[in-house]
Amino acid sequence: MISDAKIDQILGRYAELETAMANQGDAGPAEYVRLSKEYAELTPVVVAVTEFRRLGKEITGLEEIIGGDEDDAEMRGMADEEIVAARARLPEVEHAIKVLLLPRDEADERNAIIEVRAGTGGDEAALFAADLLRMYQRYAETHGWTFELMHMSETGIGGCKEAVATISGRDVFARLKYESGVHRVQRVPATESSGRVHTSAATVAVLPEAEEVDVTVEEKDLRVDVFRASGPGGQSVNTTDSAVRITHVPTGIVVQQQDEKSQHKNRAKAMKILRARLFERERQERDAERAATRRGQIGTGDRSERVRTYNFPQSRVTDHRIGLTVHKLAKVLEGEALDELVDGLTQEDQAARLAGTEGDRG
Repeated sequence: MISDAKIDQILGRYAELETAMANQGDAGPAEYVRLSKEYAELTPVVVAVTEFRRLGKEITGLEEIIGGDEDDAEMRGMADEEIVAARARLPEVEHAIKVLLLPRDEADERNAIIEVRAGTGGDEAALFAADLLRMYQRYAETHGWTFELMHMSETGIGGCKEAVATISGRDVFARLKYESGVHRVQRVPATESSGRVHTSAATVAVLPEAEEVDVTVEEKDLRVDVFRASGPGGQSVNTTDSAVRITHVPTGIVVQQQDEKSQHKNRAKAMKILRARLFERERQERDAERAATRRGQIGTGDRSERVRTYNFPQSRVTDHRIGLTVHKLAKVLEGEALDELVDGLTQEDQAARLAGTEGDRG
């Protein structure tokens, strides 16, 4: 049960923020933005705790009517119905408050860099990787996000060896972060004459986009190689040394970019990807203990872990981390039904964290 002291603390802080924002002349622009952000984040909590208190008062009033001396059967009958509904609603609101009060992942509000690579399965794996890339592009469109393809290595038959894209918008990383891992497909390849079902795989990595202030990258730690870009089959894409390969020597992370004709643009894109990978590396190291605790719930997010199977013969998609199956394969790949899986993963994560916080209090 949420204590009155906790509710008073929340409402008090909300009132403080309102006063501070009303006196915005006393604070600089940066401070006002910070206050506004905290105010916006706290608003749904305040709405929920206000409803929680209203329900508590309503239940008390109804109990007085039911247990009172009045001889009005109709009034008591109405009170009996209303108190059942109010008592059922109270734990729902309390649960919503607890979820809202869970510490947010600091990266949830960030844009995301998504990397898709063909795994085992040859050409069929590359075709599946291309399907996944299109799924995320369409999913971004359904949410009004911006999808920018930064790099793509194609196979020539519509497949994708690897691709990197930036997805920008509201709470992008929060929605996509559970997509990291091995995605498996079971279907009959177009090139299969006997009609046998093949199993192939592709890996997905979702990284929070990092700003320059998030990660310190020393120039002395970089080895930069430039070379002439080439397309599928060795065909020339550019006649100048515009492609860039950056190696971060301390970690061994290598990023290559050749899609732009300008060496400067390729370097800028490569640095963007490098910063994201370094930022995620730091996050994983810092959160290693928490990740170990949650491994049994939704997995580590490690790209070596099988997270989902797309079975074409049965038109089903199964997320193995939470045991959720939806028979909407086409709609999932169109980005329309992907939210059903994302919502399930989010709710499982919230339940695990709530159990953890309640265990800590116990």
